[in-house]
Amino acid sequence: MKINATEIRVGMLLEHKNDLWQVLKTQHVKPGKGGAFAQVEMKSINKNTKLNERFRSSETVEKASLDETNYNFLYEDEKNYFFMNPKSFEQIEINKEMVGEKGKLLTENLEVTVSFYNESAISVELPNQVTCKIKSTDVALKGQTVSSSYKPAVLENGLNIQVPPFIESEDEIIIDTRTLEYIKKI
Repeated sequence: MKINATEIRVGMLLEHKNDLWQVLKTQHVKPGKGGAFAQVEMKSINKNTKLNERFRSSETVEKASLDETNYNFLYEDEKNYFFMNPKSFEQIEINKEMVGEKGKLLTENLEVTVSFYNESAISVELPNQVTCKIKSTDVALKGQTVSSSYKPAVLENGLNIQVPPFIESEDEIIIDTRTLEYIKKI
């Protein structure tokens, strides 16, 4: 689908120079002399390279059309995560490198959204919030100032995050999967 260069937003996937690019940053510039343009920083989905491109506001770019399907997480092995479509019971496997650090947040039957481009999976979106259990954390010191109110904690899945001082080991908390930050205690 063709879109105008002024409509490019962060997170979009674009087809450009025979590759698929994810937009990391975009800045619309209107210089005093000459026409307006969009300065776009993109990362290649396939090659893992970055590109800075300048599009005139009159140019059009090809927005990638993605198919998004909900899947439930089943299990993992050394290299892959395995998911099942709850409607068709079709199973797919996705390389751990593509999911990255957020793969540690996957729990059995967690519903995720898998984006497909030309019938190959390119990204896995977790729900915005997941429940995790604290494995260990430091004891809060009395009289700590507000400025240093967060302390390190290790979750049962091995992730290290910062939590408020009232959180103790074995507590269940909700964290944001996009930023890997503490939201609230359950």
